[in-house]
Amino acid sequence: MRMVIAGGHGQIALRLERLLAERGDSVVGLIRNPAQADDLRAAGAEPVVLDLESATVAEVAAVLEGAEAAVFAAGAGAGSGAARKHTVDHAAAVLFADAAEQAGVRRYLVVSSMGADARASGGDPVFTEYLRAKGAADDDIRARTDLDWTIVRPGALTDDPGTGRVRLAPSTGRGSIPRDDVAAVLAGLLLTPSTAGLTLELVSGTDTIPEALRTAALP
Repeated sequence: MRMVIAGGHGQIALRLERLLAERGDSVVGLIRNPAQADDLRAAGAEPVVLDLESATVAEVAAVLEGAEAAVFAAGAGAGSGAARKHTVDHAAAVLFADAAEQAGVRRYLVVSSMGADARASGGDPVFTEYLRAKGAADDDIRARTDLDWTIVRPGALTDDPGTGRVRLAPSTGRGSIPRDDVAAVLAGLLLTPSTAGLTLELVSGTDTIPEALRTAALP
């Protein structure tokens, strides 16, 4: 399978690229900084330099041509201001979805955030804008009928080694999860098309990842 990952140099994306390459998939990672290209190659991915804040739908669709799936794992990142939460976490997700539709790529995974809500309020102003941006992007994706989308909302992310034990459900309650396990769940979701149309929260738990995927896919 050929996969295209937006935000290809992110911490989850690099882990996912490595997992997909190891199982024999062809992986393309979109990056905005050419200096990151070698990191993607080391993970087994083909780097493509394309800035989603300035690219056109047609430019992104050209990269997506022939892919079986698209994964939006981009984010403005820590230290960015409120404005970039909307240009990256919201607008870029919408652009990537538009491009997937144009290229005929139906499977579309979104790495969102627990608590994402276009109407979020209170708390740290920049983090609130982040939740609003993620929520607005999720709302846009959920309204589309030409994509087989799945939205994943992880809890607090850690760099602890993955345990392979998670809870994946429409509502899990607050919790944390290693980035290793988030990447492993995303890799599994790409092979679980019956999860299309679901918004799923993800935290550490007691289910193995295959068990969690089977349970999440049940009608």
